[in-house]
Amino acid sequence: MSDATGLTMVDLFAGCGGLSLGMENAGFTPVFVNELNEHAMATYLANRHHIVGGKPFAEQAHLRCHDAHDLQGERLKKMVADLEALGLVFPAEKEAKSGKGGSTLDLLAGGPPCQGYSGIGHRRSYSVDKRDLPSNQLYQRMAKIIRRLRPRIFLFENVRGLLTSKWTRDGEHRIWDDVLAEFRRIPGYHVRWTLVRAGDYGVPQNRPRVLIVGIRKDVANANPMIDLKGDPKKEDAVKCGFLPKPEPSDCPDLIDLLDDLVDPKMDKYFETGVYPPGRLVTTEYPRPATTPEQEAMRVPAPKHEHRRSGEVTDHEYSKHAPNIVKKFRHMIDNEGEIPEHARTKKFAQRVLPKRWGKKAPSITATSLPDDYVHYAQPRSLTVREWARLQTFPDWYRFEGKRTTGGLRRAGNPREGNFDREVPKYTQIGNAVPVRLAERVGEHFRRILEASSAGK
Repeated sequence: MSDATGLTMVDLFAGCGGLSLGMENAGFTPVFVNELNEHAMATYLANRHHIVGGKPFAEQAHLRCHDAHDLQGERLKKMVADLEALGLVFPAEKEAKSGKGGSTLDLLAGGPPCQGYSGIGHRRSYSVDKRDLPSNQLYQRMAKIIRRLRPRIFLFENVRGLLTSKWTRDGEHRIWDDVLAEFRRIPGYHVRWTLVRAGDYGVPQNRPRVLIVGIRKDVANANPMIDLKGDPKKEDAVKCGFLPKPEPSDCPDLIDLLDDLVDPKMDKYFETGVYPPGRLVTTEYPRPATTPEQEAMRVPAPKHEHRRSGEVTDHEYSKHAPNIVKKFRHMIDNEGEIPEHARTKKFAQRVLPKRWGKKAPSITATSLPDDYVHYAQPRSLTVREWARLQTFPDWYRFEGKRTTGGLRRAGNPREGNFDREVPKYTQIGNAVPVRLAERVGEHFRRILEASSAGK
């Protein structure tokens, strides 16, 4: 294509861009993005100034769409035409509908919103049947877009709760059965799935994710990396070569990942409870990088993003009240024990461990910054530290509010209010971990390179 280099991808339900960034690190170039929330989209675009069709991607409104439900009819035709103008080739609409032919688009990836599938999402759904949540039908829209674009590979990702969620409160029919069947019905693809854990791919979290991979038959057949001998309804995507094998030893300890962000100048504020006016923030690295993990987080930004060297953004601290600081200090000094007078029935806070030891990572970055206490300072994590848990590099910028709560974040489906604010912590918590996406992207690239259809 004209001036985009590498393999091409379309990212649906992209959020703040964790999946895209990992794929970009693996050699893929986003040429179209869809994301409903304005703040998550703003974050995505703030970090996407690569040149496509002679212009920075972020400046081309025709190469993005907010509502995936709009990607049908004339809007889908326009999407195809816009991508063809970049040099991509797609089968005719009639040919695609019959399941014949394939495009030169290398990857279509997406993770439809998961608030109706996850445990936390279920609590925030106000007992509304999952069938009545519009976002829970978006997998069908994704499948229809795949049928039209016919990429070489497609990737669907979602939360583990999808495997057990039921459509109705008193029903027996699993949502997962319909989701998997929908993607398996797409003609011309071999489809496999598995449940992966981000901690097995270099991410300092447990974070299980369901991944469905479809590889177009002209790419998969006779591909030395792909094993199609087993029963497609039983075979695991990793075992078949559709996804990379896990490497649990690559998971970093948190002290090795975060310690260069610990600013000793903040200690006096938490000890005294006397804070300066305005924001409490660190804007430059307080310590040099001393581990490979810290160096990796400080990797220079791509030249087209124009970042200032040494600057640290989103490293702002909450001004905790003295009783909260005292509670956090007690937890740090007593192996995470919460003082009896401070215990509640709400989410239990945990102190982050400096090192995992012999145990696998046991945390998952959520949308709630107060879930975890820093291992060295009596405070919650900053947005920048939260981003590192998801393996976002420090050059990556986040747009929107720092945090929010209540109905502003959760909406109220029972009253037909599906609008949700997505502040920075939530954007990061919802993201696909960058390093997981990068490992998957590197594997996809090797599959395409090993196929005559991928050359």
